[in-house]
Amino acid sequence: MKTTLATVALLVLALGWTSEAVQVEENGLSFSLEAVKRLQELTESSDDKGQHSPRLNASAVSLCAHPMLPQELLPLCRQRGASASLVRLAVVPIDVCEICAFAACTGC
Repeated sequence: MKTTLATVALLVLALGWTSEAVQVEENGLSFSLEAVKRLQELTESSDDKGQHSPRLNASAVSLCAHPMLPQELLPLCRQRGASASLVRLAVVPIDVCEICAFAACTGC
């Protein structure tokens, strides 16, 4: 009886955690806000190194090959128009997304 109650409690907690997670939708796919933040950090770090900004030249190849790119973004890399999608994700206003005032952000 105690194990059943503990299992149910864990499932309710897990459901609560996942239902509160903010998701960013792009091109029919949904990504966690953390993955989008990491993508933005990667684009900013390439700016700091003097490389061309993926925001400006839409170089999806270099971003998709980057070892620090979150795994959940890889399906986007395989789609047509990946460059444009990555550019749009790279400019998502994270502060606005965190309060769910941005149309692409859901799950608040």
